[in-house]
Amino acid sequence: MKRVLRRGWLWSLFFFIYTLALTIPWVPEIRAETKPHLAILPFFIEREAVCPICKSVFMRGEILPGSQNTLTRFLYQKTETIGTFRVFPLEKTEDALSNWDKKLFEEKPIPSSIQLGKELNIDFILVGFLFRFEERIGSSLGVEKPASVGFDVHLFRLRDERMVWGGKFDETQRPLSENLFKIGSFFRRKAHWLTAEELASVGMDEILKKLPGASELEEKQ
Repeated sequence: MKRVLRRGWLWSLFFFIYTLALTIPWVPEIRAETKPHLAILPFFIEREAVCPICKSVFMRGEILPGSQNTLTRFLYQKTETIGTFRVFPLEKTEDALSNWDKKLFEEKPIPSSIQLGKELNIDFILVGFLFRFEERIGSSLGVEKPASVGFDVHLFRLRDERMVWGGKFDETQRPLSENLFKIGSFFRRKAHWLTAEELASVGMDEILKKLPGASELEEKQ
């Protein structure tokens, strides 16, 4: 009798462990669902020299057609790669934005962006402005005029409508001989003259390195 009971107990334990094992592959997926939800707005072209959100001053310059789309793509891909957020599909954000009057964002970028984010039912929203996107004149070996890019991004937490982080990139590439203090970044940039798109990609990497983790963003006062 005792043997029968023991076998029954062992089979129950085996069945419990087997059932638990089947659930283990789903654990990462459950954890992923706890990540805060983020929407990224397409970059806005800013014709003035001052950021309408943080009031940072930029050098004004030419903005190549379509360059705001390039920056938006970089921001979306690189933010998704970091893995801090569940990033809302860009096409759905653009669809929602298309129903809004663009003038509202130009005149009142903060409340308009926050309201859009709440309509999307997300936790955070990233808003970026492009001030300059000038292509180099020359080649990777030598230039008449170097690439020059200026943009910034701002992260808003929607539960309290607070800006919890921002990043800025404003640079015209210069030869190493003009700034020996930037020898590290010179070699990180492959020691050659970059295109505007390459410089923008490097700039996006540099500012996103300073993006805090999700828990810090949630707790920030």
